[in-house]
Amino acid sequence: MLVMEPDRYSRQILFPGIGAAGQQRLGASRVAIVGCGALGSFQAGALARAGVGQLLIVDRDYVEWSNLQRQWLFEESDARDALPKAIAAARHLAAINSGIQVQPLVADLTAANIQEALEGASLILDGTDNFETRYLVNDYAIRQGLPWIYGAAVGSYGLSMPILPGRSACLKCVYPEPPSGVQPTCETAGILNAVTSAIASIQVGDALKILAGDAASLRPRITTVDLWSGDVRQVALPAPDPQCEACGQRHFVHLEGARRVPISLCGRNAVQIHELSRPIDLRELEMTLSPLGEVRANEFALRFFLAPYEITVFPDGRAIVKGTTDTGLARSLYARYVGS
Repeated sequence: MLVMEPDRYSRQILFPGIGAAGQQRLGASRVAIVGCGALGSFQAGALARAGVGQLLIVDRDYVEWSNLQRQWLFEESDARDALPKAIAAARHLAAINSGIQVQPLVADLTAANIQEALEGASLILDGTDNFETRYLVNDYAIRQGLPWIYGAAVGSYGLSMPILPGRSACLKCVYPEPPSGVQPTCETAGILNAVTSAIASIQVGDALKILAGDAASLRPRITTVDLWSGDVRQVALPAPDPQCEACGQRHFVHLEGARRVPISLCGRNAVQIHELSRPIDLRELEMTLSPLGEVRANEFALRFFLAPYEITVFPDGRAIVKGTTDTGLARSLYARYVGS
């Protein structure tokens, strides 16, 4: 239970939509933030300041210099040390609000670990960058009857959509298949930091309404914002589609696979290797790789530089191979330098 400090949440309690009872509910809530990039880092900071009692931060990646323009919790030292985002976020959140509990999870969310990882969550916030993970979260949330809030942003455009199981259409209702063709990414279209904070704020606003006990007044809708053109649109979400694979037929195909194949990371010129789950002794690997190229290691990850590639290995055996989008080549480099 969150320890209430005099005056800390006084301005929030004065707001009629929350009040003292709502603040108590926030303190008793557990929110899972899946992805701690531009959206997730803002969500985490805002919810910590609002007094949400427990935050779970799930992220597979580490802080890079290009993140600092829009990822709100991180500092130059985090990028210099290549800290995992979940770890860096937890450290900064502890300085923001020492009265809450923050659990960092440096991992890729998969069908094999989602049940254990998200156990006890009151609500899920989307801060991811790919539909594969969003469909997985959607399946889990619909099966568990948990609200979750989808969000995305690129360029000057972003959208937010709260999904309320049993009341509104789910992600699969709206997007039965992932968007086809070449999609813009932060790497190809750029991104304004203001649009990420705008979309994350809308997500957090809806989350606070649900967590404070006022979910009945939340109108399920898709909100789109373009901060450069100034356009703002809202479209009401329909009721759940009886023919939807997830919420209608309750066939949760994304929860059925225990392992995933390597994937190219969105706009990153990088591939994530995550089909193997095994402990890696990073210090031992550092000694093995040091004669072959530059190695930087800490307790959270090891980075091996072998031009034109960079391989980041995590203690659970997962790796990110930068310098290619060819999954076969990435797998080969992993096998050669880390082992198969």
